[in-house]
Amino acid sequence: QAHLVESGGGLVQPGGSLRLSCAASGFSLDYFTVGWFRQAPGKEREGVSSVSSDSNTYYADSVKGRFTISRDNAKNTVYLQMNNLLPEDTAVYYCNVKLRSGIYWGQGTQVTVSS
Repeated sequence: QAHLVESGGGLVQPGGSLRLSCAASGFSLDYFTVGWFRQAPGKEREGVSSVSSDSNTYYADSVKGRFTISRDNAKNTVYLQMNNLLPEDTAVYYCNVKLRSGIYWGQGTQVTVSS
């Protein structure tokens, strides 16, 4: 069964960096687009970034130039490097993949940007 696990969240000061990981099991990420989403308190979940199977990337305007998505197929993991973090980046971050069997989400990892 497909399973996604996010990690790497935490508390960081404004201007700091974090690297989130999305590790997959039960299937190979090689052939699928993987997305990162986030949900702040009281707000709807929003798309942040995605990477396709051939490594084409997408970034929301709010994170362009600060976040970088990458994939390591050998580790079956997708990463989100987040630099120059802002308080408005505070949210629970989720990764997502759409397979033939359905859409799968991880449990989320909390990112808090605060001084």
